[in-house]
Amino acid sequence: MKKFFIGIAAVSMLFACKTPNVPQEEQPIVATIDLVDVVDDKVWVSVDPDRFTTENTTFYIPKTVPGTYSTDNYGKFTENFKALDYKGREMEVVKLDDNSWSIANAEDLDKVIYQVNDSFDWENEGGVYSMAGTNILKDKNFLLNLHGFVGYFKDMKEKEYRLEIQRPSDLIPGTSLTVDRTMNSGTGRGSTDIFSLDRYFEVIDNPIMYAQPDTAKIQVQGMEVLLDVYSPNDKFSAQDLKPSVQKMISAQKKFLGEIDNTSKYAILLYLAESDKPDAGNFGALEHHTSTVVVLSEGSSLASLEQSMTDIVSHEFFHILTPLNVHSEEIHYFDYNDPKMSQHLWMYEGVTEYFANLFQVNQGLISNQEFYNRMVEKIEIASNFDDTMPFTVMSKNVLEEEYKNSYYNVYMKGALIGMALDIRLRELSGGKMGILDLMKKLSDRYGKNKPFEDEKLISEIVELTYPEIQDFFDTYVSGSTPIPYYEFFEKAGLQEKEIMDEVGFFLNGQTPYIRGDQQTMQLIVREGIELNTFLDKIGAQGGDIIKSINGTEYNLQNVYNLISASQEWEEGEAFSMRVERNGEEVLLEGVISTPKAKTKRLAEMQNADGEQMELRNAWLKG
Repeated sequence: MKKFFIGIAAVSMLFACKTPNVPQEEQPIVATIDLVDVVDDKVWVSVDPDRFTTENTTFYIPKTVPGTYSTDNYGKFTENFKALDYKGREMEVVKLDDNSWSIANAEDLDKVIYQVNDSFDWENEGGVYSMAGTNILKDKNFLLNLHGFVGYFKDMKEKEYRLEIQRPSDLIPGTSLTVDRTMNSGTGRGSTDIFSLDRYFEVIDNPIMYAQPDTAKIQVQGMEVLLDVYSPNDKFSAQDLKPSVQKMISAQKKFLGEIDNTSKYAILLYLAESDKPDAGNFGALEHHTSTVVVLSEGSSLASLEQSMTDIVSHEFFHILTPLNVHSEEIHYFDYNDPKMSQHLWMYEGVTEYFANLFQVNQGLISNQEFYNRMVEKIEIASNFDDTMPFTVMSKNVLEEEYKNSYYNVYMKGALIGMALDIRLRELSGGKMGILDLMKKLSDRYGKNKPFEDEKLISEIVELTYPEIQDFFDTYVSGSTPIPYYEFFEKAGLQEKEIMDEVGFFLNGQTPYIRGDQQTMQLIVREGIELNTFLDKIGAQGGDIIKSINGTEYNLQNVYNLISASQEWEEGEAFSMRVERNGEEVLLEGVISTPKAKTKRLAEMQNADGEQMELRNAWLKG
């Protein structure tokens, strides 16, 4: 039965062959994806190159892609790979590894065809980040991160591509790409969207999400932003999120000022269901003119809006770096034998810093909220080796010894950006900050002119001050931890310990509960001081949570619990059933605002004029 379905679905690809030996102009590589004949959540893909003049060739699916900084082996989602000659006959293929296939007698090769599975259905999603993954849900949703579908032939990444996507007529493409034309099949098999792309990089740099129409268009200072939302249970729509997204993008554009290198930007938001197999890790992946976002449909609207502001703003700021300022390693990216740059502190760190700085700069958050976020990053970064040179980690981030340090680029990487920003403001008398530096680098380079990796720091010094060389030698390429509070003191800030409001189950990034991956149980964490609410109701470390207010919770629906807790009101009745030492215990009480001892960065009461001027230039300049 399985072979029968494969034969039917592939029949059009088997016989739609070119006539050999007929002289013709050089043709683009034609990649076809069939979203109509979907079987077992698999789609057929064909890649049809122009005629080969080489004796042999190799076809690749990417091993890794820009922005993920991880080895993901997207070829493992591929099966039933076939190479066909001009008469539709199968040719000999040797599979070299998960991501590459060697084909002999390449001059006879017409095309390759293969099936692609989606990553969302795999156990643990095949180790792929959801935002870089793929979804195939027949007649409902297709999340096409195209590096998971379309491959390339050896030495042909710079050739033009034509992308032809056969899709159900009632699903529309969410993308920043412009559809060249759409053809109706006339046979009831839906429609075909055709896109023209200059090279392979543009294929994978332009994700597409097909779904029922749910799009909001936002005009911001001459830029059109498309917000496409897929909410499987129709809990949220693009119109629900449009006001907060418009506010965010408007603030970002104002923050960036004269930097304006895209007239169209697409935000593709996929909302995952938490009570069934679906995307399980949340975040976003940047592209030049779009971003793919995966979040939980179980969130509240307020929580979803905040996540969009924090996460999407980060991705949007990537238009500065690495999309506009990047090294040769990124510009000439090798998808199957990647060479990493040593400047993740800039690509991800500075971008994450801007995603927080613009919010305080544009009045979206208070000074104190910004300080709290920076302190939280310091606390999380302390869990990593603080003496590891950041440039060394970055250059070797795909290696076993360093790959687990990648998350620190969002923590210490952002703090490097912050400390550099303060130092630049100090040296310039408040007139120059890190955004000014990035503008200068953007003017010097741009998306089509990469820098030499080894020369970036010296060029930054040339554009700023000699003292900045010492900053990099000491804290970025050196092994000395950054004395954050010395930098804060320059801006008139100091550390204080206070009782502060926290979440019911989270203190910033620090949870009060943990999940057991084997039993799927939620357990109150041992060995930490609980917040005042959990302490008042009598919770103890090691308690296994059975239900809260009559609803059973476990690791699978923990996001529903976090979302529900955001709606609790002061004074409401509360009950939690737990298992303690093998016995069931009922904990009861009323909702009260949870608080916990926390160290807070606070503004000095006796800060002098120089410190206050520096602080104002840093946060508002």
